[in-house]
Amino acid sequence: QVQLVESGGGLVQPGASLRLSCAASPSSVSINVMGWYRQAPGKHRELVAGITSSGTTNYADSLKGRFTISRDNAKNLVYLQMNSLKVEDTAVYYCTADRVYKSEYQHYWGQGTQVTVSS
Repeated sequence: QVQLVESGGGLVQPGASLRLSCAASPSSVSINVMGWYRQAPGKHRELVAGITSSGTTNYADSLKGRFTISRDNAKNLVYLQMNSLKVEDTAVYYCTADRVYKSEYQHYWGQGTQVTVSS
């Protein structure tokens, strides 16, 4: 079992930056892909970014250039640096983790952290 705990959300003004963090436990667990999704009010949950254990990243096209995902494999941490935030970035942001355990694919979600961009 993998547990994910997000932190770093909050209320910021348009144009500001924010960094989200997510810690996976136990810290010794091997995770293939970590990522971030978000869900805005009244909208479907959508992929923000993902990163493999080797550092390969992918992003939602609309967020390339503003958001950066990174990870610390040794500590099982994943980060999402969000710059030039816009009102439409307001959403609950969820951390995710994918792993293969005993030949079984497993996908985990965190509880989510609220990001509100408002003037």
